[in-house]
Amino acid sequence: MSVQTLRPLSYRTLFISDVHLGSRGCQAAMLLDFLHSVRCETLYLVGDIIDFWSLKRSFYWPQEHNDVLRTVLGMARHGTRVVYVPGNHDELFRDHLDTVFGNVEIRARSVHQTADGRRLLVLHGDEFDGVVRCSPWLARLGSHAYDALISLNRYLNAWRRFFGYGYWSLAAFLKHRVKNAVQYIGDFEQAVARAARQEGVDGLVCGHIHRPEVRMVGDVLYCNDGDWVESCSALAEHRDGRLELLHWAEMRARETAPAPLETAA
Repeated sequence: MSVQTLRPLSYRTLFISDVHLGSRGCQAAMLLDFLHSVRCETLYLVGDIIDFWSLKRSFYWPQEHNDVLRTVLGMARHGTRVVYVPGNHDELFRDHLDTVFGNVEIRARSVHQTADGRRLLVLHGDEFDGVVRCSPWLARLGSHAYDALISLNRYLNAWRRFFGYGYWSLAAFLKHRVKNAVQYIGDFEQAVARAARQEGVDGLVCGHIHRPEVRMVGDVLYCNDGDWVESCSALAEHRDGRLELLHWAEMRARETAPAPLETAA
């Protein structure tokens, strides 16, 4: 049975970020499959949805990327509240804060209240990245290197598909094992947690570093919804306020796996 034939998964709220439409690393087909398989009352787009940095270097906009935008706008037209919190790769939208475009609200940041009463600060997170904040040219140099790694990852996964293996992220593998990257992630998590503490909220939802995570950082609930380049993940709030990370490639693989054959008694 394929994911498309299942009843749509229903959530109170969904948070997605770091889609990077316009870049070759974007897993648009996987995201479309996800969006067609879920329903929600509120959808937060937590930055870097469109990658203008990549588009400036080399224009790349296949039909699937257009379909993602059309699907999101369709959700906004048909009753889903859509809130767009721009990031550093789509910072052009920060010139239009507190406006509504195609039923999509554009906000610098937002505070979301869960069904069980917790208040979560929603922001992309790049303002807490010292490299992006203090040295934009260095951030862009890093973006070039990252794009090269993602390009290599596409060839690697084409090889894996040929031999029947599932999706795997080389970038995520290296990020979780290189000492400096691990230290950077830890510093970032501490910085955004301090900001949430200063805002007087119970926790926060962010993106930016392409590392899905839900955990306590001191007395603050830290939620990173991941990305649609490496992890293909989203953060979901259930009807009772419970939060869950959805790793779509894994969920899809489980749903499409054939049922085990029954053995005769």
